[in-house]
Amino acid sequence: MTDEKKSETEEVEAQDIQEEPEEVLDEMAAKDQEIAELKEALEKQEAETQEYISLSQRLQADFENFKKITDKQNKEIIKFANQNIIKEFLDCYEDFGRALEVEDDKVLREGIELTYNKFKDILTKEGVEEIPAKGEKFDLNKHEALMVQASDDVENGYVIEELMKGYMYKDKVLKYSKVIVCKK
Repeated sequence: MTDEKKSETEEVEAQDIQEEPEEVLDEMAAKDQEIAELKEALEKQEAETQEYISLSQRLQADFENFKKITDKQNKEIIKFANQNIIKEFLDCYEDFGRALEVEDDKVLREGIELTYNKFKDILTKEGVEEIPAKGEKFDLNKHEALMVQASDDVENGYVIEELMKGYMYKDKVLKYSKVIVCKK
């Protein structure tokens, strides 16, 4: 290579070297700006994430408190669920007490009949019904056969006699009727 070309090449390289630091500095400044923007965005996202975590914790604490309050209320409801019916039975209980104080048999009977009818009314109002048994077809879902016996007056599989009454409470058997069933 000739000296002239060498010196020209060196000048271009020197110029490139001088220009490179300026470009590098500009590029570094742009990258620093980009890093600062990313840091700011990251801090904003972290703050937002902390807000959501805090909100989630508060909601969870509120839910736990709600559960405790609801459980307490449910226990109170269960504890006093029979309060109204017991209050109604107290009137009947007092009527029995008054009937026992009477010495006249006729008045005693009237008092007991009155109390019996009050009990029956309360039970009916609460949804309790007697299960029909005598003369009915035997039903395992409502009757309990204590005995079987033959009878000419009653068809096979029908109830001859009711030994103890059975009761339904709102479509559910509360107490099965104890019966004697005809078996031929």
